Amino acid sequence: MISEPRKTTAAGERAIRFLPSAPLPENLPEGRLAIADMANAFGVTHRTLHFYEEKGLLSATRVGPMRVYGPQEIQQMAVVNTCRETGMPVAAIQELLEALCDAGSQQEADAIFRGAMVARKRELTAQQSTIRRQMQQIGEMLEFTAGQEIELNDNARPEALSDQELRCLTLMAEGYPTTRIARALEVDPGQVQGMEKEIIRKFASNNRFQAVAKAVLLGIIGH
Repeated sequence: MISEPRKTTAAGERAIRFLPSAPLPENLPEGRLAIADMANAFGVTHRTLHFYEEKGLLSATRVGPMRVYGPQEIQQMAVVNTCRETGMPVAAIQELLEALCDAGSQQEADAIFRGAMVARKRELTAQQSTIRRQMQQIGEMLEFTAGQEIELNDNARPEALSDQELRCLTLMAEGYPTTRIARALEVDPGQVQGMEKEIIRKFASNNRFQAVAKAVLLGIIGH
């Protein structure tokens, strides 16, 4: 748990004096970490760390051209990483860090973080209720259409999908929205939108749901 004053955030905003307790990776190297060690420790890519810096979620000290992360930055990364693993949006994490700037003690910083986690848990609980209701509707529709033949419009298989398009299609089938697919593939949402359009085109479909249905029927992805 780090409570020493830090310089500034990556975006050059107000300093965060106190950071909440968040789990650090096991076998974390001692001392300052180079970007490669930081990425390996938290299981992310260099691009993810650059993205966090661009959004003001993280900062790094420069040693020549190299990014180096000290104890304060490592603890802040632990906070950010915990939030991201819960699916918390970047904007919400930015608001959390802003709130932490106003914390006058370690106890207050921990309380702010706990409050954010409680709020996220409530959001996920609400989403669970929505998902259960949607799953029930899907189940009823599948029972209604049982035995009915689904037309593919044509018998030809679609154009070959790239590895990334196949991963995108698999996540589409799991119901991931564009933003979550972008996070999983570590690309910009705009790139995902382009991939989805291309996948829909290759399956001669009108929307993502038709494309997924055809992919399942053709055995390209599992049920």
